[in-house]
Formats: sequence, structure tokens, C-alpha cells
Amino acid sequence: METVICKTIKSIARDQWEACRSSKAGGDPFLSYDFFSLLETSKSVGSDTGWLPFYIAFKEDNVVVGIIVSFLKNHSQGEYVFDHSWADAYERSGGRYYPKLQIAVPFTPVSGERILVRTEYKDKVDEMLSSVKRLVKENNLSSLHITFCNSRFLSVAEKNNFLIREGIQYHWFNRGYKSFEDFLESLTYRKRKNIRKERKQAKDFGGEIKTFTGGQLTDFELEAFWHFYQNTGQRKWGYPYLTKDFFMSLKKDLKESVLLVLAEKNGQYVAGALNFIGTDCLYGRYWGCNQFFPAMHFELCYYKAIDFAIERGLKRVEAGAQGDHKIARGYEACITYSSHWFPHDGFTKAVDSFLKEEKKIVSEGSKQIEFFSPFKKGENIDAKKI
Repeated sequence: METVICKTIKSIARDQWEACRSSKAGGDPFLSYDFFSLLETSKSVGSDTGWLPFYIAFKEDNVVVGIIVSFLKNHSQGEYVFDHSWADAYERSGGRYYPKLQIAVPFTPVSGERILVRTEYKDKVDEMLSSVKRLVKENNLSSLHITFCNSRFLSVAEKNNFLIREGIQYHWFNRGYKSFEDFLESLTYRKRKNIRKERKQAKDFGGEIKTFTGGQLTDFELEAFWHFYQNTGQRKWGYPYLTKDFFMSLKKDLKESVLLVLAEKNGQYVAGALNFIGTDCLYGRYWGCNQFFPAMHFELCYYKAIDFAIERGLKRVEAGAQGDHKIARGYEACITYSSHWFPHDGFTKAVDSFLKEEKKIVSEGSKQIEFFSPFKKGENIDAKKI
């Protein structure tokens, strides 16, 4: 296979990208050509952001048969798998940690396929990874990271000498519920009562909660949400990675993949949650508000997402990174994975030792989470692999 470095998605034909994506990742909106194209055209990624596109395409007879979606990074922001301590240790030891090569979907802690490959070339994945590792060595990069790979990738990663890191997220699973009330019946009485109370609190805020998707999205709604996104970043001392152009362009090529939930009061939007719709999953991504209303965050981000998943027959809701408060609202612990490779043998051993200790903490944490489960005995599935 020929290996080609593409510094813009425009270097890869849309139909060839989608042909590589369609085998296993066809239902993941974050792996679509349109999503990465929007990240580029909106300048949410690029040389000024520290996320420099470095798509690695593999060709045979001038046909793209596989794609590794990677970025050259000169920082560790927007990844949701934190390696700042590794960077500090590497540089205190006399090395240069940045730039590093990151195989990831920027700003998106969603597990999925990380190597897009045509079905008939799936046996070439090891060869593709070997080519990427060779690129890392030849360019004197410190490391190669594959964040939020799914559990199916673990055997491939281990065979190729990657270190595996585990984390915990909270997802809601649809067990054939016919309605939200049907879901509530699977919970203990106290948790069921609390959720009903929160939903009533949110709905009594003095306005109306609306949902938008597809052709319902307009500039007015999208601009309102962009302001909420900015507010959230400022309150958390964070950095708003996505530009205004990203949000304003969602009503074009990605409109059928977007679910926007907004709370309106006195003709003004006061809070909102943005989700992306997959084939079998609803992905909660961003939230923001300009006024505080009791339980509004829970209603817009969690309960409305469950309503939508039940209505559409989706299998689960992924509510993003962190947040053990999601447990009491019917979301369950799931193990997430990332894979890491370092050309430096000594540093590999140090990180491996760190990860073994960290894994014990994650394992113990998942056991403790079971104690706080809101489900009736036997209803929930703890620490599900994804």
C-alpha cells in the first residue's frame, strides 16, 4: 500500500472517505466526511488551534482503502484523556513531548472506530499501524495516542505494543422502554420520585422547552446556543474550542445529525443542550445557559435525551465525559479505552507502571459506583465495555 499524508480533508475524495467509513463506523456522525470538513472550514482545527490535520491515507491503484484520522498536537487540550503529567515527566527528563501524533476526533469524548478501512482490507490494519509508528520515529515525535478507541480495537492495540488506558463514562441504555415512565419503573422508589420532582421543577420555570432537528434548525436557534457554549467555557475557566462558524453551519450538511434542545422564556432562549444523532445512539455534547433554573440542566441534557432515544428506538445515550451525578439519573458506568505508544523504551516502562496502578483505581471506582445504582436489584449492568 502507498502511504499518503493529507494536511486537509480536501485531499481525500468524499466518496472514498465514506467508502472506508461505511464498514463499521457508518452510524457514527463524528467520523463522517462532513463533520471533519466542518471542523476545518470553521477553523475549529488548523495551525492556529494546535490541532493540525494529519490524515494518513492508504492507497492501492490510486484508490483510498484506509484512513487514519490523526492530528499533530502541540498541546494536550481538547482530548479528555489527560496526559499532562506524562508531558511534564518527559520534558523534565530532557525530551520534547510536543508535537505528538493524536488519532482522535477533536473535542469529542465518544468511543468509536479509529481506523477507517474498507471491509476487504481489514486484514491490513497491522500494516497501517506499522506505517504510522514508522512516521512517528522518522519525524522524531514523542508519542502516538489513540483516544476513545472501542473495545474491539484492544486486541489489535496490544498486538502492536500499545499501552491501554481505561476510564469511566456514564451512559443510559434503552432496554426496550415504551416511555419515560416505563424507564422509571426500573428504578427504586426514591430515585423515581426524585426524577419526577426534577422534571416538574424544570418544566415549571415559566417558559417552554423546545426541540429542533433537521430543517427546524435556523440561525436564530444556533446563534443562541453558541452564546450558551461560550458562557459554559468561561464559567469553567475552559477554552471554547469550536468557533461560531461551526455552530452556524450545522444547519447545512449535518442538520439531520443534530438535536438541539432549548428552553425559552419571554421570547428569549435561556438554556440549551446540543446532541448528535447516530444510527443507534444519541450523543450529548454541549450545554449552556444564561440564567439559572432548578433542574434545567438535568432536564435538557439527560431527561430530554432519554425521551428522544425512546421515541427513536435508539439503544443508548452517551452523555459525555465525567459527571458521577448522572448515576442517580439512570446513567450507568462504562469503561472507555485509549491506546498509547512511545518509541522510547524507558518511558514506555514508566507509563506502563503508571497505567497499571491507575487501572486498579478505575476498577475500584466502578465497583463503588454499583453501590449507588438507582436501579432495582438486577436491573443495571455495571461497568459495561464499549
